[in-house]
Amino acid sequence: MIRQAVENDSNKILEIYNDAILNTTAVYTYNVQTLEDRKLWFQKKSEDQFPILVFEENDRVIGFATFGPFRAWPGYKYTIEHSVYVHHDYRNHGVGIALVKEIIKIANQRKFATLVAGIDSFNKSSLYMHQKLGFEYSGTIQRAGFKFGKWLDLVFYQLNLVGPENPVDGGELLK
Repeated sequence: MIRQAVENDSNKILEIYNDAILNTTAVYTYNVQTLEDRKLWFQKKSEDQFPILVFEENDRVIGFATFGPFRAWPGYKYTIEHSVYVHHDYRNHGVGIALVKEIIKIANQRKFATLVAGIDSFNKSSLYMHQKLGFEYSGTIQRAGFKFGKWLDLVFYQLNLVGPENPVDGGELLK
């Protein structure tokens, strides 16, 4: 089941995210987060009205996804970047695909124009998943990060969404 996360999900979201920090190159950071860090993240996402979705199976959160601004300037207001993380025991079982499909649905409902995915080049399953969902390759930043003693390349994919019927200049970032 996919549902909107509640603050009580923060522990499970934290567990999944910290595992990605410690054991993968899915996120280019070194230090695990605290529960307080995740709760602040949750509050900020909620205040900004960005979704945090969880995939729940047998009353256990096994994945989560969200989106937020691609860049902080108003000219990017129709472009968002998403994140999706799945518990290591449930990867390659369709959880990520289901979460990203729901993110796409919400982004289209909110009339965003472009959904961006920044993916480590070593993360072949994520690259494949995004290609399968219709995302198109849009570029690579070589040596964008350094983790586990090696340089990492960041690959960008994008999906064109429905977008607004009448886009306008000015204003603030969309939510």
